[in-house]
Amino acid sequence: MTKTGSVLRHATVHHDMTDLRLLVAIADAGSVSLGAQRCHLAPSSASLRITGLEAAFGVTLFQRLARGVRPTAAGQILLEHARASLAQLAQVRMDLAPLANCHGLPVSLMANSNAIASFLPQDLPGFLVAYPHARLMLEERTSAQIVTAVASGRADLGIVAWDGEHPALRFVPYRTDELVLVVAPGHALAQRRQVRFAECAMLPFVGLPSGSAIHTFLTERARELGLTLDVRIQVWGLAAVCGLVTAGVGVAVVPRSVTGSDPSTLGIVTLAEPWAVRQLRLCVRSDRVTLPMTEALIQHLQGQGV
Repeated sequence: MTKTGSVLRHATVHHDMTDLRLLVAIADAGSVSLGAQRCHLAPSSASLRITGLEAAFGVTLFQRLARGVRPTAAGQILLEHARASLAQLAQVRMDLAPLANCHGLPVSLMANSNAIASFLPQDLPGFLVAYPHARLMLEERTSAQIVTAVASGRADLGIVAWDGEHPALRFVPYRTDELVLVVAPGHALAQRRQVRFAECAMLPFVGLPSGSAIHTFLTERARELGLTLDVRIQVWGLAAVCGLVTAGVGVAVVPRSVTGSDPSTLGIVTLAEPWAVRQLRLCVRSDRVTLPMTEALIQHLQGQGV
């Protein structure tokens, strides 16, 4: 065994991660003072740390040059181990951070317009009361966008009206709803039991803003029929949409769950379309461990379903 190897085997080494970061910084900068600066240390403190490492290992780590320093053979060996140790520590922190901070880490939840307008306002408060440390980031997206976001890891949990499957996702039932045509009580279609979408798509519509999930969905269904929706006005919120329809401004397609039950204020007509029935499902990645707070939210929402 070489002298260096013997010393490394028997030395009692006392160092911390700052020493390893400093070692890497000095080697990368080729200068003790620049390395110290990158580690927010005074040059004198950095020199003492390197001297301490050299004394502990019994080797010289840097060769002093006219301009700067460069690692010795022993320094190169320790440098390789330092880089590996720092990389492993960074990975450990990434792996453990979500679990260690599960009470404060926000759960990213994406949902379509239907879920946000109809069910989440009544379903989420109970969860937030039961888990006071929970933090949620709720975003509205179309179902197709949500599937892509959850599959790619950009969202923790999604609520979609999407009957397909995805190899990376696990789906569980949440709620069932239905898209219906709403008209003013005196409208010509108010007495109809059901209507095809093609019969009403050319009427003046009251809608949600462009980019909202329901607006995008209805625009696509009209395009499939070779039609363009005549959107008379766009407003935020399905309650506002229903209010304008009641006033006779136009017709709209909304979830039945937001319409209420008073026929004197709003005419509700069933849409005779296979896509009108909306099976809302929760989706989450199937190839990774679900974080505790996300799993708690899934269990809670499942318990609210009917």
